[in-house]
Amino acid sequence: MDLAYIPSPSTGVIHLGPIPLRGYAFCIIIGVFVAVWLGNKRWIARGGTAGTVADIAVWAVPFGLVGGRLYHVITDYQLYFSEGENWVDAFKIWEGGLGIWGAIALGAVGAWIGCRRRGIPLPAYADAIAPGIALAQAVGRWGNWFNQELYGKPTDLPWALKITAGPNREAGLYHPTFLYESLWCIGVALLVIWADRRFKLGHGRAFALYVAAYCAGRGWIEYMRVDEAHHILGLRLNVWTAIIVFLLAVLYIVISAKVRPGREEIVEPKKGDTAEKPAADGDAEEKAVEGAEAKDAEAKDAEPADQAETEAETGVEEKHKDGAGNGAGAGGR
Repeated sequence: MDLAYIPSPSTGVIHLGPIPLRGYAFCIIIGVFVAVWLGNKRWIARGGTAGTVADIAVWAVPFGLVGGRLYHVITDYQLYFSEGENWVDAFKIWEGGLGIWGAIALGAVGAWIGCRRRGIPLPAYADAIAPGIALAQAVGRWGNWFNQELYGKPTDLPWALKITAGPNREAGLYHPTFLYESLWCIGVALLVIWADRRFKLGHGRAFALYVAAYCAGRGWIEYMRVDEAHHILGLRLNVWTAIIVFLLAVLYIVISAKVRPGREEIVEPKKGDTAEKPAADGDAEEKAVEGAEAKDAEAKDAEPADQAETEAETGVEEKHKDGAGNGAGAGGR
């Protein structure tokens, strides 16, 4: 008799009249809000403007969802395109199935578009949002609990996850790998926040640290899973992906620290600051110089006239003096 275990919900969806409320979708939505909230606080602390993270997330989140679904469908194509399967199910994202690798890759494309429209460097934005993404994953993994999926090997540990019988699964007690990954992601978020404060990470290195730390945990957690997956040289495909991405992230941190040490001083241009402003200032300065030169020219042109007028006045005064002198001499004789 098992004295302790983690129960699974009897259903992953609650119907509010004709509207289905799915636990998996709620976890994804809550995760997005957590990521944007924390990212916004970190962005403001870096000197950015409130609301910028949310504006760019409008681009990043849809791209990320599409990328995550594409990765899942491509790597588990047999679930949708093999004999007896319905390919339409590939579009049923609410039933679960998002690959974090595809979500981050295509989400970065969406973030790049949003950053480019705002004149913001993508690495700085990625550094600000990195811990939030880890927390979003921590929340999102509970969607797998609602769907009773992505569990590990059988176990009799007190924290075993109880799975009920269903399509493509057998009833029993298994390792709650969704919980392991959720806790690991919380640890990754705390690690990135600490390291960023301690070492002032910049130019995408905080994001790279998140990627490396997540991959380190995903590797051993993935190894425990028993759901169907493709294998290469005896290892699950996602294990190989975690190893490769981990090495790339570490390599980026090393090279970036040498090429671009320190942290960005300015992460977002202020309102009204545009590339045309310096040119406008230069035009104004040039016009001021031209105006000064014009005044000097006018002053020079006016000098002869003033001099002539002065000489004329002097001549008149001398004539008056001569006349006065002559008159005085005539009266004395």
